[in-house]
Amino acid sequence: MNSDLQKLQAYPFERLAELKAGITPPAELTHISLSIGEPKHPAPPFVQQALIENLQHLSTYPATRGLPELRLAIGDWATSRFQLSRLLDHEREVLPVNGTREALFAFAQLIVDRNSGADAPVVVCPNPFYQIYEGAAYLAGATPWFVDCTAGNGFLPDFETIPAAVWERCQLLFVCSPGNPTGAVMEQAAFERLIALADQYDFVIASDECYSELYFDEAHPPLGLLQVCDRIGRHDYRRCVVFHSLSKRSNVPGLRSGFVAGDAAIMERFLLYRTYHGCAMPLQHQLASVAAWRDEAHVRANRALYREKFMRVLDILDGALDTVLPAGGFYLWAGTPDDDRDFARRLFAEQHITVLPGQFLARETERGNPGYGRVRLALVATLEECVEAAQRIRHMVTA
Repeated sequence: MNSDLQKLQAYPFERLAELKAGITPPAELTHISLSIGEPKHPAPPFVQQALIENLQHLSTYPATRGLPELRLAIGDWATSRFQLSRLLDHEREVLPVNGTREALFAFAQLIVDRNSGADAPVVVCPNPFYQIYEGAAYLAGATPWFVDCTAGNGFLPDFETIPAAVWERCQLLFVCSPGNPTGAVMEQAAFERLIALADQYDFVIASDECYSELYFDEAHPPLGLLQVCDRIGRHDYRRCVVFHSLSKRSNVPGLRSGFVAGDAAIMERFLLYRTYHGCAMPLQHQLASVAAWRDEAHVRANRALYREKFMRVLDILDGALDTVLPAGGFYLWAGTPDDDRDFARRLFAEQHITVLPGQFLARETERGNPGYGRVRLALVATLEECVEAAQRIRHMVTA
């Protein structure tokens, strides 16, 4: 059996279940979960209808490369959304995937060469982070290197703190913008610096952009890695790959639909890997995805709903918790008055609300755990539930 499995840590929600074990919350209060980033807004009816209308494809094996019409819809969307100067090549630069989770994991298995030299390869990722980055690194035979994201640096990774010796071993860099759980958004200068480092040290940048369509200023959507490549004339997207999903954008996490796009040479090898991996998207899901990528009205409505929830919740929590409006995403990365684990236990015990302790989403570094003293609140429930949760939290903190 693969010995690297022993390096995997318990998933945050396993640790959360242990933290809550033995607690009996007040029965008169309905449970409100703010712990899991699972969108609860209704799925678009036209996407549901497209899925139903194509169920006859249950009898057909799908191709790993995906339908041309899906790849074209993705290419059109990405070209328009990120203002690319040329149409993203749907034949060579785009691959549909079953959500970003499986794609991010598989991508590390593709990129990491565990036989590259005497020193173990390194995968650099932000801290706190989406735990798939760490698991993917370990099971690819690499060592993860965590870059702390703290209030002092705007909750963005400070890549200048990474020693040259680490960059020399780096084969893959994960970035997430808007960030999970912080909501912080990378600017062009940061992306440009990473591209220069990738050229200098010969590693690949994997930009997880699954929250890119959840933001609050309609005039300033978050930048994407390919967008920055285009702006600086890097039209072949060399060493750069992005990951996108319909889960958050279109409220269809159960559809398991997303895409990977970028460097054509890397995408060619990724297609080969995925052909053996056996991960083709069902045709009915592909056709429903075409409908989703071709429509922006439901995405704007989705943002408006999140915007209202954030405004209402932040107004209630003002002065009770250390909270600010994030640049993107649907999480509040809130500071707590005491240990984040104790806060989460008490909130469940007294108010029947589940939140995720921040230290469960991060790892200890020489500077400590950057998630300590914070909790992640996923504002995915209904507006009414989010408002009630905020009122209960305020009551507990200020009583």
